[in-house]
Amino acid sequence: MSKVKIGIIGGSGLNNPSLFEETSECTVQTPYGDPSDVLREGLINGVPCVLLARHGRKHTIMPTNVNYRANLWALKEKGCTHVVVSTACGSLQEHIKPGDFVIIDQFIDRTTKRHQTFYDGADNHPPGILHLPMDTPFCEDTRKLLLESCQELGYTSHSTGTMVTIEGPRFSSKAESKMFRHWGGDVINMTTVPEVVLARELGLLYAAVAMATDYDCWREGEEVVSVEKVLKTFKMNAEKATKVLKTVVSKIAAKDWTEKISTTTSAVKSNIMLAQ
Repeated sequence: MSKVKIGIIGGSGLNNPSLFEETSECTVQTPYGDPSDVLREGLINGVPCVLLARHGRKHTIMPTNVNYRANLWALKEKGCTHVVVSTACGSLQEHIKPGDFVIIDQFIDRTTKRHQTFYDGADNHPPGILHLPMDTPFCEDTRKLLLESCQELGYTSHSTGTMVTIEGPRFSSKAESKMFRHWGGDVINMTTVPEVVLARELGLLYAAVAMATDYDCWREGEEVVSVEKVLKTFKMNAEKATKVLKTVVSKIAAKDWTEKISTTTSAVKSNIMLAQ
């Protein structure tokens, strides 16, 4: 049975060392620069985990400037097999209410300024060009465990959802928000892409629990999204999100991931085009 080590990427309220029974900090240098913060290692229910604050522990890095490549590379370097993340998001659908959890399974990419691959032809980076299929961006098995965790804890959760990721840091215009709804978007944030793509390139089993904090700005008669509103809802539910992450860690550790990891890694290798 393969051993697991779980990387956890979180935002405000989810980088608390009390998550761990034991904890230590380390810095990791990567070919892509420095991660957003030091990595905090420890045990959750006896399972080795690595915690990383996506925007820095003081939330000083805006979405465009997050070094997603360094973050994921550092987690892989520390031996992680899985990456489970939390993300605040706006709801684009009536049935997804503020405070609900969404276990997202698809994305629509509206970013424009981010590195989306490790295979960029630069010196000291992996050779070749990777044309990685992205029909199933998130690890289905890990997603199911996240959903089970939410349900066991009695939290309102949605088993699927398409995340629209915008560049930010501004929020959407009302016209954009309505357009994303018509495209089939369920929730909207600024960080899922390229994080999920880069995790896949490294063969990491990635899943995300998104917490709706507002209705963006499409809903008539609703107070429009603001930083104050997002933070208020997020802080109210941060403890719930922490419980979900702690619960899913034990579920992940109880499974044998040998075949899944092998299949995911092989899919990457088979889609690398090297110079002829």
